[in-house]
Amino acid sequence: MTDSLIVVGITLTYLAMVLWVGLRARGQQSSSLEGYVAGGRHVGVVILFFILGAEIFSAFAFLGAPGWAYQHGSPAFYILAYLALVPITIWAMGPRVAELGRQKGYLTQGDMIADHYRSKALGILAGIIGVLALVPYLTIQIAGAGLLFQAATDGLIPFWLGALLAFMVVAAYVFCSGLSGIGWTNLVQGIMMIAIAWFLGLAVSQRLYGGVGEMFLQLQQAAPEYLTMPGASGMSWGYFSTAVLVSAFGGAMWPHLFMKFYSADSGRTLRKVSVFYPLYAYLLVPLLFIGFAGVLVFADEPLARSDTVLLRMVMDVANFSPWVIGLMLSGALAAAMSTGANLAHTAAIVLVRDVLGPTVMQRASERTVVSATRWSVVGLSLIAYLFALANPASLVLLLLGAYGLIVQLFPMVIGALFLPRLRRTSVMAGALVGSLAYLLMDFVWSSPLGWHAGVWAMLLNVGVVAAWQGLSRSARHGHPLSSTPSH
Repeated sequence: MTDSLIVVGITLTYLAMVLWVGLRARGQQSSSLEGYVAGGRHVGVVILFFILGAEIFSAFAFLGAPGWAYQHGSPAFYILAYLALVPITIWAMGPRVAELGRQKGYLTQGDMIADHYRSKALGILAGIIGVLALVPYLTIQIAGAGLLFQAATDGLIPFWLGALLAFMVVAAYVFCSGLSGIGWTNLVQGIMMIAIAWFLGLAVSQRLYGGVGEMFLQLQQAAPEYLTMPGASGMSWGYFSTAVLVSAFGGAMWPHLFMKFYSADSGRTLRKVSVFYPLYAYLLVPLLFIGFAGVLVFADEPLARSDTVLLRMVMDVANFSPWVIGLMLSGALAAAMSTGANLAHTAAIVLVRDVLGPTVMQRASERTVVSATRWSVVGLSLIAYLFALANPASLVLLLLGAYGLIVQLFPMVIGALFLPRLRRTSVMAGALVGSLAYLLMDFVWSSPLGWHAGVWAMLLNVGVVAAWQGLSRSARHGHPLSSTPSH
């Protein structure tokens, strides 16, 4: 049996196991809308810990993070910097969102926004922004799976087929089981990816350098620019800092994060998860080690694509057996598929409930809505798969692009949770201006001062909201009988 066949056999066995777990998790509650979307609002600490962990640690963790450490050096630590702020988000927002969801029956972020501001249009706008940001995020997972299969099997399974296999497995158990399938598969895959990440990070450093400490000593002597800011690529402090801000604030706005808040059995459960959440961030540390290890190894012949550094280090440099490579591929696929399942599930629900529900499906029965949501999982995953075939140049940049768009929801969400005086016209104008400005700076113009475009767009967004609030207040004072307040 050839090495490639061993790797393929191990990986296909793993995919079959995940599919079995996901399908077995299907229960009666998956047939109702609340059960399919929020698991009946009975998800406890352990499952919720792994679900929320999978929201963050994806194909990006196994490919993008080591790729940035290899390409840029110390600027890759922006990832750990913004992850340190995630528990604050869960602690501050989670219980409030869960309470509102339980009291008023919210299932999506758009539900809360539309109800609070008494505006279906605003809920639809939030849904459109959410879907537009979620599809590139899902594309990362599918593209990552394709890259993993192609490299680990030495081309025996090409990129298009590897991405298709992962897409089909995820779509199948999300279609059938909803959040229940996601929760149990994320538990299995979370354990798998953590174990594999730490084994690879320590083993690669030991084999090539004699340990992590010795690796950094050699790096300090041969290429010290990788260990200091602005790093080997000259990334500015401005971009580094604004990338942290966009990721931290944008991370709090992801629709899939809100939907997992709704699924919690209590606010106390969410606060427990926020305390333990930093443990999941340790997954990234050994993966960053692998990126730094590749700096000296590929000094003479730099990689054409930095996202492949982990694969090249494990397969071509460290000379692991095909059994280890097969387990590595399974662990990396676990990261891609666990996040992909969450994203496909959320994007479908947001599309059907927030965008189609108030428009073309106003009179649809619950059964029809659940069916439409299931098929939207397949449709949106297929769209992301087609985008993945374009083979994005950088998984990290694609992720940062998605964060730059979703962060434009920040004022309207914070208004719905904590600032009831914000008006619907103010937050709608801000979100429209911010989203348009971000897309223009990201695709047409260059961002001023080298900052992340999402920050400039966010500043415009907040400025428009503040100005609109001021004008509305002046209008009310000048014409008290012609103005009515809105939430």
